[in-house]
Amino acid sequence: MGSQNFLAFSFSLLLIFSQISSSSFTFDPTRVTQLSWTPRAFLYNGFLSDEECDHLINLAKGKLEKSMVVADDNSGESIDSEERTSSGVFLTKRQDDIVANVEAKLATWTFLPEENGEALQILHYENGQKYDPHFDYYYDKETLKLGGHRIATVLMYLSNVTKGGETVFPMWKGKTPQLKDDTWSECAKQGYAVKPRKGDALLFFNLHPNATTDPTSLHGSCPVIEGEKWSATRWIHVRSFGKKQSDGCVDDHESCEIWAKAGECEKNPMYMMGSETDLGYCRKSCKAC
Repeated sequence: MGSQNFLAFSFSLLLIFSQISSSSFTFDPTRVTQLSWTPRAFLYNGFLSDEECDHLINLAKGKLEKSMVVADDNSGESIDSEERTSSGVFLTKRQDDIVANVEAKLATWTFLPEENGEALQILHYENGQKYDPHFDYYYDKETLKLGGHRIATVLMYLSNVTKGGETVFPMWKGKTPQLKDDTWSECAKQGYAVKPRKGDALLFFNLHPNATTDPTSLHGSCPVIEGEKWSATRWIHVRSFGKKQSDGCVDDHESCEIWAKAGECEKNPMYMMGSETDLGYCRKSCKAC
C-alpha cells in the first residue's frame, strides 16, 4: 500500500474493529474468490441471504425513478442519459435493522468504515436496460469535497437473471482469457464479466493502492436479455462521506499537529495537504495555507 494512503487505511482498521461486534456477520474467506488484479476485483458467494435480498427489493418497489448520470465535472450535476436506462432509488443509511446489518457486513468485509459509504442504491433493470461502461471515480470538485474519490464499489445481486445483465470490465488485463459459452451475452464477451447471481457481492477497487485512479476499473451493466435484474450498490469513499471539508486554513483531525511533527506532511502529502481537486486533512499544521 502506498505511503500516502497508509494513514487513512490505519484509521479504517480502528473503526472497523469497533464495528465488528455490532454485526452478526462472520467473514468466511472460503466463499471469496479473487477474480482479477487489473482491476482488483473479488466475488463473495452468498454474501446476502435470500431474505435480505427480498427485503431490499421490497423497500425499493414503488419508489423507483429513472437513473441519472453525472454530466458536469465542475458542479456534479446529473442528467438523464441513454447511457444508463435502469431505474433506482437511494435508501437511507441504517434505514432499518436489515439495512444497518448489511452496511455493517460491508464494512467488515471491505475493511472500510461504514461512514465512508454512500447510502445503498437499489437498481432495477428490465428487458433491454443497461448501463454503458463508465468509471465510478470522478473529478467534480463539489462531489470530491463530500468524501473524496470512490475508492471501492460493491455490487450486490438481489435476483437471478435468466440471460444478460452481466457486469463487464472492458479494460480488464488478465493474462488468461475468460472462456465464455452461449450462456453469456455478446456484451459480456467484450471483457471480463460476472454473472448476476442472487446473494453474491462483487467488490472492485476504483483506485490503485497509491490512491491514483485505475482505468481498468471501467465497468458496465450488460443489457438484460431474459428476465429482470435487481441489484444494490454501495459506493465507498476515501473518507467520511456526506460532510464537506472546511474551506478555511484549518485542521480536520485532532492529531494533525502530532503527525506534522512526525514528518507526515512530506511522507503523505495527498492525505495531509490535499491536491488541486481534493482538500487535505491537516493544511494548517502543514503550513499549506
